[in-house]
Order: sequence, then C-alpha cells, then structure tokens
Amino acid sequence: MKIQPTIILTLVLLLLMAGAGTASGWFAYVLGDIALKGVSQPDVSPAKKLTNPNPETLDTEGNPEAELSLLLDEAQLIKAAEEIIKGDNQVPEPPTPEPEASPEPEADDSDDTTAAPDFEPITGADQGITLAVTNAAQRDGGLVLDVNLKNESSAAVQFLYSFLEVRDQQGRSLSAITDGLPGELPANGEAFNGTIRIPSALLDEAETLTLTLTDYPDQNLQLTVAAIPVIR
Repeated sequence: MKIQPTIILTLVLLLLMAGAGTASGWFAYVLGDIALKGVSQPDVSPAKKLTNPNPETLDTEGNPEAELSLLLDEAQLIKAAEEIIKGDNQVPEPPTPEPEASPEPEADDSDDTTAAPDFEPITGADQGITLAVTNAAQRDGGLVLDVNLKNESSAAVQFLYSFLEVRDQQGRSLSAITDGLPGELPANGEAFNGTIRIPSALLDEAETLTLTLTDYPDQNLQLTVAAIPVIR
C-alpha cells in the first residue's frame, strides 16, 4: 500500500509540535526552579506565635521540647487573675496627658493704621457751633481725621459738605471725602461723630492742614480748625 505524501507531512508536523511543546515545558520548569531557589515556607505555627513574643532572640526551631517549655503556667495565670480581682495587683492607669498650651495669636500686621501719639483735639467754634478734630491716622491709603460736630445754639443748622475746604500750610486746596457727618445738626448739644479722609498722594508736601466749614444755604457760620498735623 502506497503512503500518501499528505499523511507523511501531517505526521511530521504533529511530531514537531509535540517536540516544541515538550521543550517549552522543560525550559519553563528549569526557569521556575532557578527563580525559587533560596525561598522557604514561612513558619506559621500558632503555638510559636503565642509562646515566643520575640522570635529574633529565642531559637526553638526544630526543638519541640523547647517550644513546649515556653507555654505559660496555668496556675500562675489563675493566681495573677485572683490578685487582680482582689485589688492586690492593680493595673496602673495610664497618665493623663497634659493639655497642650494653645499658641498665642500672632500680631495681625494687615492693618496698616498709623495713629498720632497723644493727639491733642483741635477745635473751631462760631455762634455756638463747634467743629473738633479728635484724632488723625494714616489708614487705607489716606489721612483720616476723626471729627465731631456739636450744636449748643438755639436753632438747628444744615451743612452741605461739598462746601468743606481743606488746605495745607501753603494754601493749596485738597480734595477730601466726608463720612458719617449729619446733614442737619440739631440744637441739642449732642456731639455727632464722622470722618474726613484726604488721599495720601495729595499730602506729599503738606505739613499741616486747615479745615473750613460753613452752613447751608445761609453761610452765616465760619468754622475753622487750623494747624492739624499731617501724620505719616
């Protein structure tokens, strides 16, 4: 019987595939054996964990009698428990930690206020009406004057603060912004507080200031406060 070439070719291919698979398996086994050299199974004996609190200092491996000798004595355990129950062997309580001292708050340097030391109030009066500058300080990019108005006359007085004049020692007129001052000042003797702010950019050559305020609309009053020091 004549063997077909196709059958021969198929058998050769099967033999080659089997040989290649065997060689691959052997090669993988050799690599795995080399990689696992020096690796041993860890000791997970529960008895050794309980009886050997410091396995680095006690060598009981391979010695069962030494391992059993490390077991705690039952009688001693019972005696220690009875002493604790009777109060003879109280377990000391841990010390109470002292509260940490709270850090002192740091000084806030965000407020760039510079006040005049021992500022002496300066006043100007006319017909029972008084205008007083009680303090001066550099704040928010300008010179801020704390002022108050008081009416000790017999009639209320009205003011329009666009008529307020601010001049330096050289007579130059300076812009100012008022805040908190009343439009009408009643005749009750009460002091009404407010502020006058002059931008610092206008005070480069100013040493002293003069305020002048008149009533509205009659303009019969002339309230003048002079020699106000410029605080820097």
